[in-house]
Amino acid sequence: MKQTIPYLVFNGQAKEALEYYKDIFGGEVTDLQTFGEADFPTPPEADEMVLHARFKKGDLFFMVSDTFPGQEVERGTNISLTLEMESEEQIQSLYEKLSEKGKVAMELQDMFWGAKYAKVVDAYGFTWDLNYPTE
Repeated sequence: MKQTIPYLVFNGQAKEALEYYKDIFGGEVTDLQTFGEADFPTPPEADEMVLHARFKKGDLFFMVSDTFPGQEVERGTNISLTLEMESEEQIQSLYEKLSEKGKVAMELQDMFWGAKYAKVVDAYGFTWDLNYPTE
């Protein structure tokens, strides 16, 4: 694995939160993409919501998104850990091991951002985003 990255999820306040963190930590927001800019169908009310963004200040790095409309997150449980994989074999192996006693939230699949990706909730309730860039 390359690294572990915290992923913060919001109920429509991701842009506001990013500004808040910018004010607190300094740093910069990069790769901000809204649901409206994505290459898949979303309801119009989600068009300006954040699909994905990155925040970086020195060694501090995390990713942020709003949850999909209709899928509320509860404050305090709205964090997952993203694992950036080094190979297709590695993502496949971890996906199988985590889903054996856990719950698959999103099947391992090719995604529009140029990666193989899956989301698995492990046997203890922690959510793992598995990502292997293919491009």
